[in-house]
Amino acid sequence: MKAMIFAAGLGTRFKPWTDTHPKALAPVNGKSLLQRNIEYLKIYGIQDVVVNVHHFAPQVIAAIQDNDGWGSNIVISHEEEELLETGGGLLNARLLLQDEPFLTLNADFLTNLKLDVFLDFHKNQEALITLAVTRRPSSRVLLSDEEGRLRGWKNKSTGEERISLPAGRYAEWAYSCVAAFEPGFFKLVKQKGKFSIIESYLDLARDHKIKLYDHSGDKVVDVGRPESVLEAEKLFF
Repeated sequence: MKAMIFAAGLGTRFKPWTDTHPKALAPVNGKSLLQRNIEYLKIYGIQDVVVNVHHFAPQVIAAIQDNDGWGSNIVISHEEEELLETGGGLLNARLLLQDEPFLTLNADFLTNLKLDVFLDFHKNQEALITLAVTRRPSSRVLLSDEEGRLRGWKNKSTGEERISLPAGRYAEWAYSCVAAFEPGFFKLVKQKGKFSIIESYLDLARDHKIKLYDHSGDKVVDVGRPESVLEAEKLFF
């Protein structure tokens, strides 16, 4: 199995570090976010990894080369000319991923989700996409029905809501930014250019099974701001 790590973002919430560095190389207890995610995948035998780059791309590429990919086979998906966000970035890497089921992760999320159990769930559910989620505070949440099928999305700060499949009741979940995809995703996605992968999830949820996998109780840290590094360092050594 292959995986893609989204590492191209500008990291605007992570200033001043991102004024001179890519967020993916921010250190947590002496290891960069990117290294930690590559080593995390390696624990589960996933060593063929695509990494997209944009912000301070040469630094990311140099770190990978200088460390021999931390023992994994890393292929760079270039976005130096234009940052494509998660959805556009995934489509840009299509030729590197489309032959078999694959995973995606965000470089700035750390978790100890058991990937083998997660992937077994994805396979058994026969879902097009499976999203890892937990019950934790978040301003933006995914909405599911009682069976854990994706139904919509809500921004609790602004009140904005998008419903793909109406349901009588909705459960709210915080996305852990780990997803399993069937390769058929690429033939079904309608968006093009620069867009968030959440747009594709909500669009495809109308006609295809997108399941949510609850791993509440596992470690999950969104290392989105400098102060969140301290939280991460308490959990990831």
